[in-house]
Amino acid sequence: MEPITVKDLRFRISIPAEEIKKRIAELAAQISSDLKGRNPLFLAVLNGSFMFAADLMRGITTPCEISFVRLSSYTGTESTGTVHELIGLNEDLTGRTVVIIEDIVDSGLTMRELLSMLKTKNPADVRIASLLVKPGNLKVKLDIPYCCFHIPNDFIVGYGLDYDGYGRNLPDIYTLVKE
Repeated sequence: MEPITVKDLRFRISIPAEEIKKRIAELAAQISSDLKGRNPLFLAVLNGSFMFAADLMRGITTPCEISFVRLSSYTGTESTGTVHELIGLNEDLTGRTVVIIEDIVDSGLTMRELLSMLKTKNPADVRIASLLVKPGNLKVKLDIPYCCFHIPNDFIVGYGLDYDGYGRNLPDIYTLVKE
């Protein structure tokens, strides 16, 4: 396949759209089976997880709800490295099974903060569903029972993931071409 250019960088396909859809369908079936009868609340972390969340939810067969949250870790244009605020969570989590839908778990630091914030809301159970995990870059131990793909520590774009806001609309996942 021919490399593409996003802004000023070149990328090559690393995970084709067909493979992504197939793996998400398998994951949705597993989650539906595991959580049958629990009425889970799915929390999709914006912006990157929107495509994964939509496709995953199409495959969930057990009754459930979905909500969308954002995490604030920026001061101006610079990341502080610390999550300051969970924006958009209006649901009562007390006694609920919660499934966090994330596009990518890289270092795991943001996910650890999110789990800590959610724990204060007294859920019965919190599980992580991530499209991508970079096991070689994890800095904290996380239990991620629902993962579509483990990937190397490369810069990627597509299927909801972006490079300076561009590339989210690409149906495949692309890896930066190192030149």
